[in-house]
Amino acid sequence: MSEEQYVPVEDAESPTSPASAEDASDAGSGRPSFVRRLLRSRTARAVTAAGLAGALLGAGAVAWRTDTVPLLGPAPCWDSLGDASVSGLFGDRRIEVDEQSLGNARLGDGLSYGQCRITSYKDDRALRQVTFNVHQLDGLRGTDSTRWPQEFLAAGMVSLGEGLPGMVSASRGWLALPQGCTGRGDFSGPTVVEIGMGRAGLDFSSDLATEDRDALTDALVDATNGVIRSFGCSGSYPSPRELPSVDTWQDTDAAALCGTKGFALPAAYRKELPRTRIGAGDDGPARICEVGSDDREQVVRMTTVVDPALAEIFSWDSLRSGASVKGTTGYGKTTGGRAVYRASCQTGHVVFVVEQLRQTAKGGFTLTDELLPGYVAAEAERIGCGPQKLTLPSA
Repeated sequence: MSEEQYVPVEDAESPTSPASAEDASDAGSGRPSFVRRLLRSRTARAVTAAGLAGALLGAGAVAWRTDTVPLLGPAPCWDSLGDASVSGLFGDRRIEVDEQSLGNARLGDGLSYGQCRITSYKDDRALRQVTFNVHQLDGLRGTDSTRWPQEFLAAGMVSLGEGLPGMVSASRGWLALPQGCTGRGDFSGPTVVEIGMGRAGLDFSSDLATEDRDALTDALVDATNGVIRSFGCSGSYPSPRELPSVDTWQDTDAAALCGTKGFALPAAYRKELPRTRIGAGDDGPARICEVGSDDREQVVRMTTVVDPALAEIFSWDSLRSGASVKGTTGYGKTTGGRAVYRASCQTGHVVFVVEQLRQTAKGGFTLTDELLPGYVAAEAERIGCGPQKLTLPSA
Protein backbone atom coordinates (compact mmCIF):
# COMPACT_ATOMS: atom_id res chain seq x y z
CA MET A 1 0.00 0.00 0.00
CA SER A 2 1.39 3.34 -0.99
CA GLU A 3 1.75 6.20 1.46
CA GLU A 4 -0.84 8.21 -0.48
CA GLN A 5 -3.54 5.86 0.75
CA TYR A 6 -2.99 7.14 4.29
CA VAL A 7 -4.29 10.57 3.28
CA PRO A 8 -7.96 11.11 4.28
CA VAL A 9 -9.90 10.01 1.27
CA GLU A 10 -13.13 11.88 1.69
CA ASP A 11 -14.61 14.94 3.38
CA ALA A 12 -17.88 13.37 4.43
CA GLU A 13 -19.92 12.76 7.50
CA SER A 14 -19.56 9.45 9.35
CA PRO A 15 -21.83 6.71 8.00
CA THR A 16 -25.34 6.67 9.39
CA SER A 17 -26.56 3.34 8.07
CA PRO A 18 -27.49 1.07 11.00
CA ALA A 19 -25.38 -1.96 11.83
CA SER A 20 -27.05 -5.23 12.68
CA ALA A 21 -24.82 -7.04 15.17
CA GLU A 22 -26.24 -8.05 18.55
CA ASP A 23 -25.57 -10.74 21.13
CA ALA A 24 -27.01 -14.13 20.28
CA SER A 25 -29.45 -13.68 23.15
CA ASP A 26 -30.84 -10.55 21.49
CA ALA A 27 -31.92 -12.40 18.34
CA GLY A 28 -35.59 -11.91 17.62
CA SER A 29 -36.01 -9.19 20.23
CA GLY A 30 -37.43 -6.76 17.66
CA ARG A 31 -36.72 -3.13 17.02
CA PRO A 32 -37.07 -0.84 20.05
CA SER A 33 -39.88 1.69 20.07
CA PHE A 34 -39.28 5.25 18.90
CA VAL A 35 -39.42 6.54 22.47
CA ARG A 36 -36.92 3.96 23.72
CA ARG A 37 -34.59 4.66 20.79
CA LEU A 38 -34.86 8.41 21.43
CA LEU A 39 -34.01 7.91 25.09
CA ARG A 40 -31.14 5.60 24.26
CA SER A 41 -29.78 8.09 21.76
CA ARG A 42 -29.81 10.94 24.26
CA THR A 43 -28.57 8.94 27.21
CA ALA A 44 -25.79 7.30 25.22
CA ARG A 45 -24.32 10.79 25.03
CA ALA A 46 -25.00 11.67 28.65
CA VAL A 47 -22.20 12.43 31.06
CA THR A 48 -22.85 11.78 34.73
CA ALA A 49 -23.11 14.72 37.06
CA ALA A 50 -20.23 13.28 39.02
CA GLY A 51 -18.15 13.21 35.85
CA LEU A 52 -19.04 16.82 35.12
CA ALA A 53 -18.01 17.73 38.65
CA GLY A 54 -14.61 16.21 37.99
CA ALA A 55 -14.93 12.85 39.73
CA LEU A 56 -12.58 10.79 37.55
CA LEU A 57 -12.55 7.02 37.27
CA GLY A 58 -8.87 7.04 36.29
CA ALA A 59 -6.30 9.20 34.59
CA GLY A 60 -8.35 11.21 32.11
CA ALA A 61 -11.33 8.84 32.35
CA VAL A 62 -14.98 9.87 32.53
CA ALA A 63 -17.97 7.65 33.36
CA TRP A 64 -21.00 7.58 31.09
CA ARG A 65 -24.18 5.68 31.82
CA THR A 66 -27.38 5.26 29.89
CA ASP A 67 -29.47 5.06 33.06
CA THR A 68 -28.56 8.56 34.25
CA VAL A 69 -30.60 11.73 33.75
CA PRO A 70 -30.15 12.64 30.05
CA LEU A 71 -27.73 15.53 29.63
CA LEU A 72 -26.68 16.85 26.25
CA GLY A 73 -23.02 16.21 25.56
CA PRO A 74 -20.54 14.60 23.18
CA ALA A 75 -20.92 11.11 21.77
CA PRO A 76 -19.00 8.19 23.35
CA CYS A 77 -15.29 7.74 22.70
CA TRP A 78 -13.93 11.16 21.79
CA ASP A 79 -17.25 12.38 20.41
CA SER A 80 -17.02 9.83 17.63
CA LEU A 81 -19.56 7.01 17.84
CA GLY A 82 -22.87 7.71 16.14
CA ASP A 83 -26.18 6.27 17.30
CA ALA A 84 -26.11 3.60 14.58
CA SER A 85 -22.67 2.35 15.69
CA VAL A 86 -23.63 2.23 19.36
CA SER A 87 -26.90 0.47 18.58
CA GLY A 88 -25.19 -1.96 16.21
CA LEU A 89 -22.79 -3.09 18.92
CA PHE A 90 -25.03 -2.98 21.99
CA GLY A 91 -28.64 -2.83 20.85
CA ASP A 92 -30.80 -1.02 23.39
CA ARG A 93 -28.84 -2.17 26.45
CA ARG A 94 -27.63 0.09 29.20
CA ILE A 95 -23.99 1.01 28.63
CA GLU A 96 -21.16 2.46 30.67
CA VAL A 97 -18.22 4.21 29.02
CA ASP A 98 -14.77 4.72 30.55
CA GLU A 99 -12.92 7.17 28.36
CA GLN A 100 -9.37 8.50 28.53
CA SER A 101 -8.75 11.88 26.96
CA LEU A 102 -6.51 11.65 23.92
CA GLY A 103 -2.99 12.85 24.60
CA ASN A 104 0.49 11.79 23.55
CA ALA A 105 2.81 9.88 25.91
CA ARG A 106 0.20 9.11 28.54
CA LEU A 107 2.25 6.11 29.63
CA GLY A 108 5.61 7.78 29.16
CA ASP A 109 6.63 5.88 26.02
CA GLY A 110 5.58 8.51 23.50
CA LEU A 111 3.41 5.96 21.66
CA SER A 112 0.12 5.71 23.57
CA TYR A 113 -2.66 8.24 23.01
CA GLY A 114 -5.64 6.90 24.93
CA GLN A 115 -8.27 4.23 25.41
CA CYS A 116 -12.05 4.04 25.54
CA ARG A 117 -13.99 1.07 26.92
CA ILE A 118 -17.76 0.51 26.56
CA THR A 119 -19.60 -2.18 28.52
CA SER A 120 -23.25 -3.11 28.03
CA TYR A 121 -25.44 -4.54 30.78
CA LYS A 122 -28.64 -6.46 31.27
CA ASP A 123 -29.73 -5.62 34.78
CA ASP A 124 -26.42 -5.84 36.68
CA ARG A 125 -24.84 -8.46 34.42
CA ALA A 126 -22.21 -7.33 31.91
CA LEU A 127 -23.01 -8.68 28.45
CA ARG A 128 -20.51 -7.21 26.02
CA GLN A 129 -17.39 -5.08 26.25
CA VAL A 130 -15.71 -3.24 23.38
CA THR A 131 -12.37 -1.47 23.76
CA PHE A 132 -10.85 1.18 21.51
CA ASN A 133 -7.14 1.91 21.75
CA VAL A 134 -5.16 4.62 19.96
CA HIS A 135 -1.40 4.25 19.75
CA GLN A 136 1.57 4.38 17.43
CA LEU A 137 2.95 0.97 16.54
CA ASP A 138 6.55 0.55 17.64
CA GLY A 139 9.37 -0.81 15.51
CA LEU A 140 12.41 0.53 17.29
CA ARG A 141 12.12 -1.63 20.43
CA GLY A 142 10.16 -4.56 19.01
CA THR A 143 7.28 -4.16 21.46
CA ASP A 144 4.59 -4.57 18.77
CA SER A 145 6.19 -7.16 16.49
CA THR A 146 4.94 -10.30 18.21
CA ARG A 147 1.79 -9.88 20.24
CA TRP A 148 0.14 -7.26 18.04
CA PRO A 149 0.31 -9.37 14.84
CA GLN A 150 -1.13 -12.36 16.73
CA GLU A 151 -4.28 -10.33 17.38
CA PHE A 152 -4.43 -7.91 14.47
CA LEU A 153 -2.69 -9.69 11.56
CA ALA A 154 -4.53 -13.00 11.50
CA ALA A 155 -5.94 -15.16 8.73
CA GLY A 156 -9.44 -14.63 10.15
CA MET A 157 -9.28 -10.96 9.17
CA VAL A 158 -10.11 -9.23 5.92
CA SER A 159 -8.91 -5.99 4.40
CA LEU A 160 -11.18 -2.95 4.79
CA GLY A 161 -10.31 -2.08 1.20
CA GLU A 162 -11.22 1.06 -0.78
CA GLY A 163 -8.28 3.10 0.47
CA LEU A 164 -8.86 2.19 4.12
CA PRO A 165 -5.50 1.08 5.58
CA GLY A 166 -6.74 -1.53 8.01
CA MET A 167 -8.24 -4.95 8.66
CA VAL A 168 -11.16 -6.39 10.62
CA SER A 169 -12.63 -9.64 11.91
CA ALA A 170 -15.57 -10.50 14.15
CA SER A 171 -13.46 -9.77 17.25
CA ARG A 172 -10.65 -7.39 16.23
CA GLY A 173 -10.04 -4.51 13.88
CA TRP A 174 -7.59 -1.70 13.21
CA LEU A 175 -7.41 1.34 10.99
CA ALA A 176 -4.35 3.55 10.50
CA LEU A 177 -4.64 7.30 10.86
CA PRO A 178 -3.44 9.40 7.92
CA GLN A 179 0.32 9.93 8.12
CA GLY A 180 -0.23 13.51 7.04
CA CYS A 181 -2.14 13.98 10.30
CA THR A 182 0.08 12.11 12.78
CA GLY A 183 3.52 12.03 11.16
CA ARG A 184 5.87 9.07 11.52
CA GLY A 185 9.51 8.76 12.45
CA ASP A 186 12.15 6.20 11.48
CA PHE A 187 11.50 2.63 12.69
CA SER A 188 7.95 3.60 13.68
CA GLY A 189 4.76 2.05 12.45
CA PRO A 190 1.54 3.93 11.73
CA THR A 191 -0.66 5.36 14.46
CA VAL A 192 -3.69 3.10 14.60
CA VAL A 193 -7.13 2.98 16.14
CA GLU A 194 -7.85 -0.54 17.35
CA ILE A 195 -11.13 -2.13 18.31
CA GLY A 196 -11.41 -5.36 20.27
CA MET A 197 -14.36 -7.42 21.50
CA GLY A 198 -13.96 -10.65 23.44
CA ARG A 199 -11.04 -12.98 22.91
CA ALA A 200 -9.03 -12.69 19.72
CA GLY A 201 -9.31 -15.54 17.27
CA LEU A 202 -12.79 -16.72 18.27
CA ASP A 203 -14.09 -16.12 14.78
CA PHE A 204 -16.57 -18.53 13.27
CA SER A 205 -18.61 -18.71 10.11
CA SER A 206 -22.17 -17.64 10.92
CA ASP A 207 -24.61 -14.82 10.43
CA LEU A 208 -23.87 -13.55 13.94
CA ALA A 209 -20.14 -13.40 13.21
CA THR A 210 -20.83 -11.41 10.03
CA GLU A 211 -23.08 -9.02 11.96
CA ASP A 212 -20.41 -8.57 14.64
CA ARG A 213 -17.77 -7.86 12.01
CA ASP A 214 -19.98 -5.31 10.28
CA ALA A 215 -20.80 -3.61 13.58
CA LEU A 216 -17.12 -3.49 14.57
CA THR A 217 -16.27 -2.00 11.18
CA ASP A 218 -18.85 0.79 11.46
CA ALA A 219 -17.71 1.63 14.98
CA LEU A 220 -14.02 1.50 13.98
CA VAL A 221 -14.50 3.94 11.09
CA ASP A 222 -16.58 6.23 13.31
CA ALA A 223 -13.94 6.17 16.06
CA THR A 224 -11.08 6.79 13.63
CA ASN A 225 -12.83 9.78 12.10
CA GLY A 226 -13.46 11.11 15.61
CA VAL A 227 -9.77 10.76 16.46
CA ILE A 228 -8.83 12.56 13.22
CA ARG A 229 -11.04 15.45 14.28
CA SER A 230 -9.63 15.39 17.82
CA PHE A 231 -6.11 15.69 16.38
CA GLY A 232 -7.20 18.80 14.49
CA CYS A 233 -6.94 17.21 11.04
CA SER A 234 -9.42 17.49 8.18
CA GLY A 235 -11.04 14.81 6.08
CA SER A 236 -12.56 11.48 6.99
CA TYR A 237 -12.66 7.85 5.94
CA PRO A 238 -15.77 6.46 4.24
CA SER A 239 -17.49 3.32 5.45
CA PRO A 240 -16.57 0.31 3.28
CA ARG A 241 -19.30 -0.63 0.85
CA GLU A 242 -19.00 -4.41 1.25
CA LEU A 243 -16.43 -6.50 3.06
CA PRO A 244 -15.06 -9.65 1.45
CA SER A 245 -15.96 -13.01 2.93
CA VAL A 246 -13.60 -14.60 5.44
CA ASP A 247 -11.56 -17.46 4.05
CA THR A 248 -12.35 -20.78 5.70
CA TRP A 249 -9.98 -23.69 6.23
CA GLN A 250 -9.33 -25.53 2.96
CA ASP A 251 -7.35 -28.60 1.91
CA THR A 252 -3.68 -27.71 1.62
CA ASP A 253 -2.41 -27.40 -1.93
CA ALA A 254 1.04 -28.86 -1.36
CA ALA A 255 2.28 -27.75 -4.79
CA ALA A 256 1.12 -24.13 -4.33
CA LEU A 257 1.14 -23.58 -0.60
CA CYS A 258 -0.88 -20.56 0.55
CA GLY A 259 -2.16 -20.23 -3.00
CA THR A 260 1.28 -19.05 -4.11
CA LYS A 261 2.56 -20.53 -7.33
CA GLY A 262 6.00 -22.08 -7.03
CA PHE A 263 5.88 -22.49 -3.25
CA ALA A 264 5.70 -26.15 -2.27
CA LEU A 265 5.21 -27.74 1.14
CA PRO A 266 8.05 -30.19 1.85
CA ALA A 267 6.88 -33.78 1.40
CA ALA A 268 7.77 -34.70 4.99
CA TYR A 269 5.02 -32.38 6.33
CA ARG A 270 2.19 -32.93 3.85
CA LYS A 271 0.32 -35.52 5.91
CA GLU A 272 0.72 -33.49 9.09
CA LEU A 273 -0.37 -30.14 7.62
CA PRO A 274 -3.48 -30.84 5.52
CA ARG A 275 -5.39 -27.59 6.19
CA THR A 276 -4.77 -24.00 5.10
CA ARG A 277 -6.54 -20.64 5.28
CA ILE A 278 -5.55 -17.25 3.87
CA GLY A 279 -6.54 -13.87 5.27
CA ALA A 280 -6.81 -10.29 3.96
CA GLY A 281 -6.48 -11.12 0.27
CA ASP A 282 -4.24 -9.38 -2.23
CA ASP A 283 -5.45 -5.78 -1.80
CA GLY A 284 -4.77 -5.25 1.90
CA PRO A 285 -1.80 -4.06 3.93
CA ALA A 286 -0.81 -7.66 4.70
CA ARG A 287 -1.56 -11.17 3.51
CA ILE A 288 -1.59 -13.93 6.11
CA CYS A 289 -1.52 -17.68 5.55
CA GLU A 290 -2.00 -20.23 8.34
CA VAL A 291 -1.27 -23.91 7.82
CA GLY A 292 -2.45 -26.45 10.35
CA SER A 293 -3.61 -29.90 11.27
CA ASP A 294 -6.91 -31.68 10.67
CA ASP A 295 -8.34 -30.12 13.84
CA ARG A 296 -7.43 -26.66 12.46
CA GLU A 297 -4.73 -26.06 15.01
CA GLN A 298 -2.28 -23.54 13.59
CA VAL A 299 1.21 -24.92 13.15
CA VAL A 300 2.75 -22.37 10.77
CA ARG A 301 1.82 -18.74 10.07
CA MET A 302 3.33 -16.86 7.12
CA THR A 303 2.78 -13.13 6.66
CA THR A 304 3.64 -10.78 3.80
CA VAL A 305 3.42 -7.12 4.85
CA VAL A 306 3.30 -4.89 1.78
CA ASP A 307 2.42 -1.64 3.53
CA PRO A 308 5.80 0.10 4.10
CA ALA A 309 4.63 1.87 7.27
CA LEU A 310 3.22 -1.31 8.80
CA ALA A 311 6.38 -3.20 7.81
CA GLU A 312 8.36 -0.98 10.20
CA ILE A 313 6.99 -2.78 13.26
CA PHE A 314 9.30 -5.69 12.36
CA SER A 315 12.42 -3.50 12.21
CA TRP A 316 13.90 -4.84 15.45
CA ASP A 317 13.30 -8.45 14.40
CA SER A 318 14.97 -8.01 11.03
CA LEU A 319 18.02 -6.25 12.49
CA ARG A 320 18.79 -7.45 15.99
CA SER A 321 17.09 -10.73 16.82
CA GLY A 322 18.70 -14.03 15.80
CA ALA A 323 21.10 -15.34 13.17
CA SER A 324 21.54 -13.28 10.01
CA VAL A 325 19.77 -14.02 6.75
CA LYS A 326 21.09 -12.45 3.54
CA GLY A 327 19.09 -11.89 0.38
CA THR A 328 19.14 -10.35 -3.07
CA THR A 329 17.78 -6.96 -2.03
CA GLY A 330 17.24 -7.45 1.67
CA TYR A 331 18.26 -8.90 5.00
CA GLY A 332 16.74 -10.55 8.03
CA LYS A 333 17.06 -12.73 11.09
CA THR A 334 15.98 -16.20 12.09
CA THR A 335 15.56 -17.62 15.59
CA GLY A 336 14.37 -21.11 14.72
CA GLY A 337 10.71 -20.59 15.57
CA ARG A 338 10.49 -17.24 13.80
CA ALA A 339 12.17 -15.67 10.79
CA VAL A 340 11.81 -12.13 9.45
CA TYR A 341 13.13 -10.93 6.09
CA ARG A 342 12.96 -7.29 4.95
CA ALA A 343 13.26 -6.56 1.23
CA SER A 344 13.52 -3.35 -0.75
CA CYS A 345 10.83 -3.27 -3.43
CA GLN A 346 9.48 -0.74 -5.90
CA THR A 347 6.71 0.22 -3.47
CA GLY A 348 9.06 0.50 -0.48
CA HIS A 349 10.02 -1.97 2.20
CA VAL A 350 8.17 -5.30 2.29
CA VAL A 351 8.50 -7.76 5.17
CA PHE A 352 8.10 -11.55 5.02
CA VAL A 353 7.52 -13.37 8.32
CA VAL A 354 7.48 -17.15 8.87
CA GLU A 355 6.51 -18.47 12.31
CA GLN A 356 6.27 -22.03 13.57
CA LEU A 357 3.74 -22.03 16.41
CA ARG A 358 3.78 -25.74 17.33
CA GLN A 359 6.27 -28.57 17.14
CA THR A 360 5.87 -30.98 14.26
CA ALA A 361 6.09 -34.76 14.47
CA LYS A 362 9.78 -34.47 13.60
CA GLY A 363 10.25 -32.48 16.78
CA GLY A 364 11.85 -29.11 17.33
CA PHE A 365 11.33 -25.95 15.32
CA THR A 366 13.05 -26.61 12.01
CA LEU A 367 10.15 -25.86 9.68
CA THR A 368 10.69 -22.09 9.74
CA ASP A 369 14.10 -22.25 8.05
CA GLU A 370 12.88 -24.91 5.65
CA LEU A 371 10.01 -22.73 4.44
CA LEU A 372 11.56 -19.25 4.51
CA PRO A 373 13.62 -19.28 1.26
CA GLY A 374 10.81 -20.73 -0.83
CA TYR A 375 8.18 -18.52 0.74
CA VAL A 376 10.12 -15.31 0.18
CA ALA A 377 11.05 -16.23 -3.40
CA ALA A 378 7.49 -17.16 -4.39
CA GLU A 379 5.78 -14.30 -2.56
CA ALA A 380 8.25 -11.77 -3.96
CA GLU A 381 7.39 -12.96 -7.46
CA ARG A 382 3.66 -12.78 -6.69
CA ILE A 383 3.79 -9.15 -5.60
CA GLY A 384 6.30 -8.07 -8.26
CA CYS A 385 9.29 -7.78 -5.95
CA GLY A 386 11.40 -10.63 -7.25
CA PRO A 387 13.68 -12.24 -7.70
CA GLN A 388 14.68 -12.78 -4.09
CA LYS A 389 17.25 -15.47 -3.28
CA LEU A 390 18.07 -16.07 0.38
CA THR A 391 21.14 -17.45 2.10
CA LEU A 392 20.52 -18.92 5.56
CA PRO A 393 23.15 -19.06 8.33
CA SER A 394 23.62 -22.81 7.90
CA ALA A 395 24.24 -22.54 4.16
